[in-house]
Amino acid sequence: MAQARIHRALSEIPADDWDALHDGRNPFIAHAFLTGLEQTDCLRADWGWTPHHLALWDGETLVAAAPGYLKDNSHGEFVFDHAWAHAYAQHGMDYFPKWLAAVPYSPVSGPRLLARDSTARVALVQAISTLMRGHGLSSVHVNFHTESDDAAFNTEWMLREDIQFHWHNDSGWNTFDDFLGAMDHKHRKNIRQERRKVHDAGIRFRVVHGDDATDDDLMAMHGFYLQTFAEYGNSPALTVDFVRHLARTMPRQLVIFLAERDGVPIAGALCLRGGDSLYGRYWGSTELHPGLHFETCYYQGIDYCLREGLAMFEPGAQGRHKIARGFLPTLVRSRHLVADPRFAMALEQWCAQERDAVLMQLQQLGAHSPFRHGAISTEDPT
Repeated sequence: MAQARIHRALSEIPADDWDALHDGRNPFIAHAFLTGLEQTDCLRADWGWTPHHLALWDGETLVAAAPGYLKDNSHGEFVFDHAWAHAYAQHGMDYFPKWLAAVPYSPVSGPRLLARDSTARVALVQAISTLMRGHGLSSVHVNFHTESDDAAFNTEWMLREDIQFHWHNDSGWNTFDDFLGAMDHKHRKNIRQERRKVHDAGIRFRVVHGDDATDDDLMAMHGFYLQTFAEYGNSPALTVDFVRHLARTMPRQLVIFLAERDGVPIAGALCLRGGDSLYGRYWGSTELHPGLHFETCYYQGIDYCLREGLAMFEPGAQGRHKIARGFLPTLVRSRHLVADPRFAMALEQWCAQERDAVLMQLQQLGAHSPFRHGAISTEDPT
């Protein structure tokens, strides 16, 4: 019988054991990515992230695990439960700490229940429930899990859904012109005009993988990231050492698009590459130019996917403006287990109403597809 253990640092679990539990196609659950966050000062208890990874061991064999964190706020999660915490406070109850299975700061769907087989995956979910009750937690949460994890959850786990905007090459496009050719005239013309403005401004792009990047490249990209966070008044969590860590440990999965004018970087987008997907994470710029954001964050990534034969591009959470650039609304999901039966009953109804509203929004957004045949993707991005 497998025994559950809590690991307060992922380095306590050998990388080969952890990575044997997944197929390696999603970079965000790789041991290298998650340990990098811990070892380069990106996760801090005063920011609400305390590593609390749950693992099932059969003797010395790791059979299942989940990247887990004790949270005393909802910072950096992107599945918003502030109203839940407020309701608890109104009733004189503590919502925090809670336990979360997720990838910090990354609203990217991927496996969250890492397991050797379906039986171990179900046992892992049971262990998460036991963790909640044994530690007196208000709730446990599994954010941005894939459809393949669904069968492991019983009916006590509430389902929440949301919408992101993803690019899918379901039509076998080989070039950017192929992609544009599937659009109606208005959207095709708009994209060409946006790209032309960037080119006419003398801006050129350089694609840099981790093993190609100089330290100046990495420093420039991190500087753009800091610039964006400063403009929005937010606290940046990722350190330049984390970017260096990615370049060293995930050299071909780190992809940076650097915009340069007169040989000087003026903007950049940091992405990660998975099995057949590209994931856009952070961007920033030191100059303002018409179309520069769209070119750096969207069109360069689409071009890269078409050259490299990647089938999907997730450019980040939110943003209805992405539809006009070829990113269609896609459902993403999360699961939630609440200890208090009264709150659980009320929140189950709340989640059902939220799902109905999300599905209605999905249909409305589908009417704005830029493609001539109105294609819309509502499938899980797995």
